[in-house]
Amino acid sequence: DAPQAGGCDDAAPWAAAAPLAIGPTQETAVVAVADKIYILGGFQDLTITSAVQIFDTTTCTYAAGPELPLPVHHVNAAVIDGTIVVGGALQGGNFAAIGDTWSWHPATETAWSLRAPMPAGTQRGAGVAGAIDGTLIVAGGLRGGAVGDVSAYDLALDTWTALPSLPVPRDHACGGVIDGKLYVAGGRMTSIPSTSTATF
Repeated sequence: DAPQAGGCDDAAPWAAAAPLAIGPTQETAVVAVADKIYILGGFQDLTITSAVQIFDTTTCTYAAGPELPLPVHHVNAAVIDGTIVVGGALQGGNFAAIGDTWSWHPATETAWSLRAPMPAGTQRGAGVAGAIDGTLIVAGGLRGGAVGDVSAYDLALDTWTALPSLPVPRDHACGGVIDGKLYVAGGRMTSIPSTSTATF
C-alpha cells in the first residue's frame, strides 16, 4: 500500500512508509535518535554517497541531514546520549578501510565534528557497533579481510582503546547492545556462508 498523506499506513503486521529519499541505497549504517531514523552513506546504485537521510516516524516523511565529511559505505555507527558517532567505514569501490571518527548531535549541532581517528592498523568498516556507558564499541569488521579487532571510543575523552579481540574474525555481522553487553551474531570470515555467534 502507498503511504497515507501526512503519515504511514499502519495496517498490521507491517506499516507501509515512504521510499528512501534519494532512491535505493544499501550498505549503510542506520541509527535512531528520538523519533527519527538516520540512514548514513552507502551505495546509491554504483555511486557512493555522503548523504544523511532522516526519516521522521511521526510524519512518515524524509529530510536531508548534514552530509558526512566523506562518501562512505559499510559505516560503523551508534548513538551515545543523543549524539550519532561514526567510528570507521569503507571508502571507494575497492572497499578501502578508513578510521575516520565523526560525531553529530542532531538536537544542537548543524554539522559533523571531526574526532580522533581509530589508531593506525585498526581502521575498518562493516563492523558491529554499539554504545555502552558513553562508549562506542566496534567489534570485528573488514580491513582487506575479516578482522577480530574490538575497539572502544570514549566520546567524552575523544580517545580509542583496544579491547580483547573476538574469538574469531568477523565482518558483515549483525549485533546490538542488550543490558550493557554487545552481542555479535553471524557474519563472514573468509567466505560469505560463515555463521557463528560471539558475545562481548
